[in-house]
Amino acid sequence: MNSIWFRRFGTAPDGAVKLVCFPHAGGAASSYLPLVKALAGRLDVLAVQYPGRQDRRRERPFDSVDALAGALAEEVRPLTGGAYALFGHSMGAVVAYETLRRLLRDGLPAPRRLYVSGRGAPAPRPHVNDVLTTDAEVLAAVRALGGTVPDVLDDPELREMVMPALRADYGALGAYRWSGGAPLPVPVTALVGDRDPVVDTAASAGWRAHTTGGFDLRVFPGGHFYLDAHAAGVADLVVEGLAATGLPAGADA
Repeated sequence: MNSIWFRRFGTAPDGAVKLVCFPHAGGAASSYLPLVKALAGRLDVLAVQYPGRQDRRRERPFDSVDALAGALAEEVRPLTGGAYALFGHSMGAVVAYETLRRLLRDGLPAPRRLYVSGRGAPAPRPHVNDVLTTDAEVLAAVRALGGTVPDVLDDPELREMVMPALRADYGALGAYRWSGGAPLPVPVTALVGDRDPVVDTAASAGWRAHTTGGFDLRVFPGGHFYLDAHAAGVADLVVEGLAATGLPAGADA
């Protein structure tokens, strides 16, 4: 696939199911490296690279979830001709959900499953943890979640490199409003850490109302970035979830 939006960090069997992974706020495609390694030989993982970070750092980051999802729907569109699934962590869960809604709105084939990690269900009002108006508030939130190496935030030059993406992403989350609509006709699996400081199991369970295709909630030990320590378990869960739809890993329907 020739797209500046996706990164492949390994090889996959011919015809493998494509898993499109959407990063967290301030995150890059490389945040999915542990999961990619855990899924090696089973799925074809395409990690999304948002503008404004790493090799796309000179591009202006999106400051709107709706605009970002609209752009990504166009990029994911060619993948819908085969078997695929979507996985989003934190902000990425909202972006994956809104991307999927646009694909379905256009009459394109649905994914086998939507995985939403470390994020409560969409709502008409923003979550209190998403409404951050200053750099200091954004940095405090990032430190509390533990997703960025402290050395990056403590070094003025490195911090200034990541701040444009963080400002845009948190601005997008703070402005996001769920516009309502019918539940997805797609199975949804919600994942959350049992010590996540901003998302509890009740908030994750709220995704149940957004699907008519079946719902599953899985709780892992750890905080907001439980995925880093439990990539193998999450990989098994993803494959298990696809098998539950009647599609074995490595098989393209």
